[in-house]
Amino acid sequence: MNRTISVLGAPLDLGQNRRGVDMGPSAIRYAGAIERLEALGYEVNDDGDIVVERSIKENQENLKHLSAVQAANETLKTSLHQIVGNGHFPLVFGGDHSIAMGTLAGITPHYDELGVIWYDAHGDLNTDKTSPSGNIHGMPLAAAIGHGHSSLTSLFDGQHVKERNIVLIGVRALDEAEKAFLKTSAITVFTMHEVDRLGMSEVMTRALQTLEHCDGIHLSLDLDGLDPIDAPGVGTPVTGGLTYRESHLAMEMLAESERVTSCEFVEVNPILDEQNKTAEAAVALMGSLFGEKLK
Repeated sequence: MNRTISVLGAPLDLGQNRRGVDMGPSAIRYAGAIERLEALGYEVNDDGDIVVERSIKENQENLKHLSAVQAANETLKTSLHQIVGNGHFPLVFGGDHSIAMGTLAGITPHYDELGVIWYDAHGDLNTDKTSPSGNIHGMPLAAAIGHGHSSLTSLFDGQHVKERNIVLIGVRALDEAEKAFLKTSAITVFTMHEVDRLGMSEVMTRALQTLEHCDGIHLSLDLDGLDPIDAPGVGTPVTGGLTYRESHLAMEMLAESERVTSCEFVEVNPILDEQNKTAEAAVALMGSLFGEKLK
């Protein structure tokens, strides 16, 4: 991995309807993320947080806070484009998962074939036409592949992520429209059924094989991918999730592959957490992702 990391916080909580996830970047920093990475020998530049304008009113019926979410992602896109252009490894602290639009939009122009590992309980493949809630944090992956409202898809300037370059891991909560879409999509999906049947080692081996043609891999890790026992401080917890140990194994295998070129950790909500347990889990997983070993 690149030995110079640029950390950027994206304190956006308007992509969903439970306040508090805007404090996620602070909680992750408080849990010692910067110090842990520095202890592993990385040079870490903390670029602070992007500014989120909360006064912009929502302006679409089934796209809550559309203008504010779109504006924040435009800002994030510009920052990520600059970080990658400077030759640094981008590490983003969320914020809700809608920030992945800005992250991916800023990164994709730098790769011919960007791979994406979406580590999440949800598919995030809804659009304004299919979303039961209108919450945009359920739409970022759809926007990344070019589906959804033009205010979101236009973030990518026509440089969308290819479906065949996406792997979902840990999925266990899909809406009906998402299920129907995935039946004909080129996206690779490892639900909890596959994780239980195959084991995490085999799932990660297959995921990396699927993306072996890619010239970079972005990890988008939603803490609700983990079981609520290990990560209680998330807005949309789903029982029966990935364990803490499975997640460490996944991160260790990604570290060994030396193919991850950017990542984000999202949906840490300190208000819903237990003594910062979820942020501490995020930091521990970062340690494994960036090469921390027991021996």
